[in-house]
Amino acid sequence: MSLLPGLAASTDVTIPVAGGYITAYALGVVVGAPLIAILAARWPRKGLLIALLALFCFGYGASALAWNHASLLVARFIGGLPHGAYYGVACLVAAAMVAENKKAQAAGYVMAGLAAANVIGVPVATWIGQVVGWRGTFAALTAGGGIAMALFWIFIPSTPANASASPASELSGLKKPQVWLTLATASIGFGGMFSVYSYITPTLTEVAGFQAGQVPMVLAFWGLGMIAGNLVGGWLADRGLVPAIFCIMIWNVVFLALFSVFAASWIASLAVLFLVGCGFALVPALQVRLMDVAGDAQTLGATLGGLAIANGLGWASTGWVGAALAALGIVFFAVSVSVQKRSTT
Repeated sequence: MSLLPGLAASTDVTIPVAGGYITAYALGVVVGAPLIAILAARWPRKGLLIALLALFCFGYGASALAWNHASLLVARFIGGLPHGAYYGVACLVAAAMVAENKKAQAAGYVMAGLAAANVIGVPVATWIGQVVGWRGTFAALTAGGGIAMALFWIFIPSTPANASASPASELSGLKKPQVWLTLATASIGFGGMFSVYSYITPTLTEVAGFQAGQVPMVLAFWGLGMIAGNLVGGWLADRGLVPAIFCIMIWNVVFLALFSVFAASWIASLAVLFLVGCGFALVPALQVRLMDVAGDAQTLGATLGGLAIANGLGWASTGWVGAALAALGIVFFAVSVSVQKRSTT
């Protein structure tokens, strides 16, 4: 996302059109997560995690070698295929290692790696892109994926395959309305955050007055908020899952809207972005909610944010789009809780 202006210039498209690279990746996430869960139901989880990293390397290597708009779209789609399954399997492995009342914190620790990457990895990747171009960034990420595969092979404990798992048992989860309502809550509610994040670089430089070289520092500040939110979110969810999700989603509505209000002030926008990052607390909470409702058995924001920009509403308008999506996510979660209460009764 922080490379979007350079990607747009190199592939000869506008920045809102280049937002399609983010949407293509997200589409890969949506397609890959259920397919991989079904087809690899009986795989040992260590082997599955390593295979998913191998697919990550292939997608990012193809991105580094892409020669035009269409080829980069395809490469980003491939790069997104392992994303959802990877985090889902990793959270399941972590949750299996701890007591029942620590599941959300365990998921939070897994996702804290993603948050920490926004403090270190994203700024470094942005810096590489500014110095040697976006191809260098994708190539570096491919190499990083290879290193991660080796580390997984050495350090992740082997776990046997689930003998009772099957494609049919995985598909059975899709019969449950709560699964679909939780997925809708996550995709629409988090679409709000990614509406802002997708266009953060041009917003910071064109509206807030930051220099391009300062963008990595701002992204690191956002990442610090994500780390704080991840840890606090897991702790809150273990003490009251449903109230925690409602409170965090209301938090997201408020601070995503405030981003549009304060986008022109570099000091205020910095503070608000940290607080928006704290909204990442929703991740471990929703992950545990999904594990709870699935039984045996993330894409909208970049597109809508691009539409708001393309229709002349300005870079800062993504905050209003984000707040609206986050509010809609609350509606879906309220329906989910209501359906659950009626079925329990």
